[in-house]
Amino acid sequence: MVKISHVHMSGCTGCLISFADTYEKLLDILSAVDLVYAITLADEVTKVTETEDKIVIERVYPDEVDIALVEGSICLDDHHAVELIKEVREKSKVVVALGSCAVTGGVTRFGRGGQNPQPTHTAFVPVAEVVKVDFALPGCPPSTDSIVKFVMAALEGDTDYLEMYAEFVKYTDASGENLIKQVISQGLCMGCGTCAAACQMRAVAMYDGKPDIRMEMCINCGSCVLQCPRIRMPKSKGLLEV
Repeated sequence: MVKISHVHMSGCTGCLISFADTYEKLLDILSAVDLVYAITLADEVTKVTETEDKIVIERVYPDEVDIALVEGSICLDDHHAVELIKEVREKSKVVVALGSCAVTGGVTRFGRGGQNPQPTHTAFVPVAEVVKVDFALPGCPPSTDSIVKFVMAALEGDTDYLEMYAEFVKYTDASGENLIKQVISQGLCMGCGTCAAACQMRAVAMYDGKPDIRMEMCINCGSCVLQCPRIRMPKSKGLLEV
């Protein structure tokens, strides 16, 4: 049976709630996997260390995990968090950045009391900036359907479906501002509306066939950038050499 873990780092637990909200689909997943590590969803193995002045209880991350779903960004100022994510990488065959905080840093990286784009908060970084990530599943939070489809594709070895999520790993800096600079301002937008459909904050609206991004509503989740079919187009190298 495939062993799956859910690791919570710096985030709001919204991705875990989205995962749990799959209801009967969650039962289908759990019947095919062994959920070996997850806050609130699974019993945990703990290690108790007792000294003269205190008792320390630590959660123990299991060995030989097949798929680790990591939610939240990594706080570089938190030594325990950094050591934990390194342990997760060492003991897991596949590491998945689950949700925008894990993929891009999200609001933990960019937000400082408001939703406008802010200077990068360097203490919080995407998971991929600390350890190797195999797949990235964006969204704030990812939809329940996308989580279920991803897990089922991983269980079935559907490499064609998973290819897109492997590509998402490199987009650790993504927001509505990136979409404006890299697609809209470059004349690459074809007006498909995918960005507007992907934005769960309703910060993107389509007017006259073009996206209008209200940056005051943007939370830097990166969903619009990660779903845009034009931002991943190869750059032209000019005339073909004969």
